[in-house]
Amino acid sequence: MSGSRSTVMGRPRGFDIEEALERAMRVFWEQGYEGSSLTGLTAAMGITKTSMYAAFGNKEQLFRKVLQRYTDGPAGYFEDALAQPTARAAAEALLRGSVRTSTLPEGFAGCLTIQAALPACDENRPVHDALVQFRNDAVGRLEQRFGRAVEEGDLPGDADPRRLARYVMALAFGIPVHAANGLGRAELDEIVDQAMLFWPGVS
Repeated sequence: MSGSRSTVMGRPRGFDIEEALERAMRVFWEQGYEGSSLTGLTAAMGITKTSMYAAFGNKEQLFRKVLQRYTDGPAGYFEDALAQPTARAAAEALLRGSVRTSTLPEGFAGCLTIQAALPACDENRPVHDALVQFRNDAVGRLEQRFGRAVEEGDLPGDADPRRLARYVMALAFGIPVHAANGLGRAELDEIVDQAMLFWPGVS
């Protein structure tokens, strides 16, 4: 009996965890958090609800794992942007990354962190709040990057890092909205071109 139980408990899952998360990410990206049903998620992932609960937990826990995958994958441009040598290069890399991610050839227009947060009923408030915090953290980290740029003389001494960070992130989060409304990559890049014309220079 104990040998049989050991065999069952040690049996590997019959699906690829990473592939299942990738498919779940696509569902959340396209349909938002509230619009994604467990039936639709498990069908896309190619697993049963029992397997989903066993591997990922409930819907909210699954989404949080998907959000981490999105952060490390499609939204990985944010970390690359922060590592750029100048504040201007960081801002442009961030905005260009937003354009690319919002216009992927797979057809996932928009941003998962925006689309998944709207609308939000009371039951799904924790997910909404987590996404708000996600975006606020991004603004805070960009503000720190611009603050360092002021200290290093890369930005004018009178530049306001917080205001500048909010401006750039407003554009970065606005780009996916326009992408979802049908603007293509070339048109979105024109928005970035226009924004960079007004970048503060050091005199």
